[in-house]
Amino acid sequence: MVTGHVKRAFKYRFYPTDAQAAELSRTFGCVRKVYNMALDARTRAWQRGERVNYNATSAMLTAWKKTEELAYLSEVSSVPLQQALRHLQGAFVAFWEKRAKYPRLKSRKKSRVSAEYTRSAFAFRDGVLTLAKMQEPLAIVWSRPLPQGAVPSTVTVSRDAAGRWFVSMLCEDPGVKRLPTSGGAVGIDAGLEHLLTLSTGEKITNSRHERKDRARLVKAQRELSRKARGDGANRAKARQKVALIHARIADRRRDTLHKITTRLVRENQTLVIEDLTVRNMVRNRRLARAISDAAWSDFRSMLEYKATWYGREVIAVDRWFPSSKLCHACGTLQEKMPLNVRTWTCGCGATHDRDVNAAKNLLAAGLAVSVCGAGVRPQRRTPGRQSATKQKALRREP
Repeated sequence: MVTGHVKRAFKYRFYPTDAQAAELSRTFGCVRKVYNMALDARTRAWQRGERVNYNATSAMLTAWKKTEELAYLSEVSSVPLQQALRHLQGAFVAFWEKRAKYPRLKSRKKSRVSAEYTRSAFAFRDGVLTLAKMQEPLAIVWSRPLPQGAVPSTVTVSRDAAGRWFVSMLCEDPGVKRLPTSGGAVGIDAGLEHLLTLSTGEKITNSRHERKDRARLVKAQRELSRKARGDGANRAKARQKVALIHARIADRRRDTLHKITTRLVRENQTLVIEDLTVRNMVRNRRLARAISDAAWSDFRSMLEYKATWYGREVIAVDRWFPSSKLCHACGTLQEKMPLNVRTWTCGCGATHDRDVNAAKNLLAAGLAVSVCGAGVRPQRRTPGRQSATKQKALRREP
């Protein structure tokens, strides 16, 4: 249950001056350097059987700044460097709690480029944001206003692979409140032909954003492959063109999922989904591209945190539950159900659309979990510290 105001990140595009871009690029490099050095120090200490926490790495950072080799760390704001150490501490906590793998080194080419500033390192007044070590405010494109009277608690500046600059402001949003309790419940079956099929019979079209831009993407990737490595500016331009197409696809996909999840959460009190293991499913070479384009993991994440915001319940039914092979009318379990079978008739005479039948079965199983509470165990944590529930495998003898 959400108490108080929800904190939301409001992300905007901005266009830095040459001096600001240079300063931010230096900061990004120093953040990556400090993170990697602290990770290496903690790894070596762990191998010796010692524990190194955030306070110890913070003391190390102070010592590093005093050396001639790393004196350049003092030239950028100290706050993003301290935040990098806090993020590393969080990564280790997630590892110890078995929620993530062991922290990895940040790559100069592949890792996300960002720097986080707390209130002591930026000034924000009347829509004007100025970061530490900078004389001029950022030229932000205010695509939407911040909540009335909102003051950011943290500001994160990032640059994506396409060279676009973004600033993300974490603020309390009083506009996010628990919705009135509704009796609505819906089962949601994820698919490829249709992105989602609801137990109400509604089918939500799969926009296939990657397929729409595939021709442009293939052409850009072919041009990139023809640029010799080390071909400086020309290869960089070709790489950026590919990244821009990928960014366009990702932006459209994210926008579609936000609209769908917001509508589903507003209309229903209980939402039942299937606990899919997407990381295993994408190993299927024939379906990997389509599954990745559907972004089922992103859909689930959005659904969970929005349900937490608005006081809704998300239930994840175990992946082994035979939702497609089970007749929702009589409960008969079919022995086989190949993927090419989209409509089938049960022995009881009921004719089923495969996806609608699966959604109805998911809803029934989820409501049983919600009402009875039997066979329920905690699922993964959600951003609001609420956990979706997971039903144990429901197997029947054929």
